[in-house]
Amino acid sequence: MLGLEKKDFTLLLIVTVMVIFAPFVLNPFPEGTAMAQMFNAGYPDLMQRFAIFGILVIGFNILFGLTGYLSFGHAAFLGAGSYAAVWMFKLLGYDIIPAILMSIAVSGLFSLAVGYVSLRRSGIYFSILTLALAQMMFNMAYSVLGNPSSSYNLTNGETGLQVYNSDPQVLLSATDPNFPHLFGLSMRSETHLLIGNWDFTLNAGYYLSGLFLLLAFYISIRIFRSPFGLMLRAVKSNQQRLNYTGLNTRPYTLMAFVISGMYAGLAGGLLACMDPLAGAERMHWTASGEIVIMSILGGIGTLIGPILGAGFNEYFKNILSKINDSVLHEWLSFLPDGFEDIMVTLIHPFVGKGWHLTLGLLFMMVIIFLPGGLVEGGQRIGKLFRRKKADTPSDETPAE
Repeated sequence: MLGLEKKDFTLLLIVTVMVIFAPFVLNPFPEGTAMAQMFNAGYPDLMQRFAIFGILVIGFNILFGLTGYLSFGHAAFLGAGSYAAVWMFKLLGYDIIPAILMSIAVSGLFSLAVGYVSLRRSGIYFSILTLALAQMMFNMAYSVLGNPSSSYNLTNGETGLQVYNSDPQVLLSATDPNFPHLFGLSMRSETHLLIGNWDFTLNAGYYLSGLFLLLAFYISIRIFRSPFGLMLRAVKSNQQRLNYTGLNTRPYTLMAFVISGMYAGLAGGLLACMDPLAGAERMHWTASGEIVIMSILGGIGTLIGPILGAGFNEYFKNILSKINDSVLHEWLSFLPDGFEDIMVTLIHPFVGKGWHLTLGLLFMMVIIFLPGGLVEGGQRIGKLFRRKKADTPSDETPAE
């Protein structure tokens, strides 16, 4: 069905179910409880980031997972997509269709230029080239192209690019929402579903992002299973041997790089659609490093791994950053006062503003114990259950 094998179609169905029921699954605790404040993640902003960063890492996985080319500058295309989308809001209006199309096109052009230069080298030299070129783009967005006093202020520097009432917005009508929308449906539109003590928020922006996530995932499956995908795997396996056969691999790797950049542009455009603001910090090398981390967390070269890695990273970032000393004292109140203070002092560096440290430790544990990422963890659990089922003695009496 849909041109997919049974296994791939089942995987697409699983991701579809995850997208549809995420607002319910991510709100396991009743509204208003202490546990809900800390561990519930079913609110629109965070769920939108789950879907959008899933798209971003799926695209990165097409490059890194299939070809083995590790880019340390992919956040530049994310930022370029955001800037392009906000400019469409400023010039045309808040309709998201032109914004998303422009973000994909602009990021595709940028990735074509960067890929044409950087793919002349491979290995660590390719990674360093992408890092250097991306940092050049970041500095241009932050300063050179972002001087408010100049006549070519394209990015508005450290303040960030945003929409003002004085902007042309030539296609904006009086009946259109004053926020990014799709055919009049604002991305902030939401419906609250009350079931007992639970309050589930169904947000238009999240489900639009989820729809794009499903489309991106479907295209990724088709690429993985296509002859083009097989060629990219061959590049990863032994590019030198392919070159010895007389085959020029650069067009294939460049195409993978451009496709990956367009995925990043789509993610950047969607970020701008959820919040019409674009800043240079989205293009920084640390953002590129986070993309690499999410890819490795989920599982390099796997289909569903990017979605799992993005969700894992964003969920724990959200949870760990909300834990402060008062929360720790509340959790450890059952301990004697002196011992409670000692425990809070010991845990304090790992939560709140120190969430990077805990997430780094989790990343190290995944690398050490699950080199294949979360997908490998799921596979190990599946094998364990199958082994237990195989070891269960049969009720039938064996023939003598």
